[in-house]
Amino acid sequence: MLKAIIVDANAVARGSLNTVLTDGGYGVAGQTHTGTLGLALALKHQPHIICIAREQIDDANDDGDVVTQLRARLPKTLIFMVSGTLDAPTIQQALARGVHGFIVKPFKADTVLRTIRNTVLAIVKKHRAP
Repeated sequence: MLKAIIVDANAVARGSLNTVLTDGGYGVAGQTHTGTLGLALALKHQPHIICIAREQIDDANDDGDVVTQLRARLPKTLIFMVSGTLDAPTIQQALARGVHGFIVKPFKADTVLRTIRNTVLAIVKKHRAP
């Protein structure tokens, strides 16, 4: 079972995404409301997937931005940015930072699970390519 961490300041969004992931067969190892605590949870649980709200990605802490730290310390973990709005510049900036995929609010369970599955499959396929 793939493990996930959820980082979002909105408790309702965390709960909804937790339900979607759990019902979809993922194990949610933890959830929190700040990027700093999300990083600590990620280092503790070593998840396969981190779903982190755009606000936490944009909110740099004293040690730099969370995605950069996650990429450096957990390079195999897939990072999904969660947001209610996505535009081309935001997507490009997130991809440049190391985000692997995007989950759009409000959550639609089948879309969230398909996004994660397709991203995992694309990464596996990329690593198997000669």
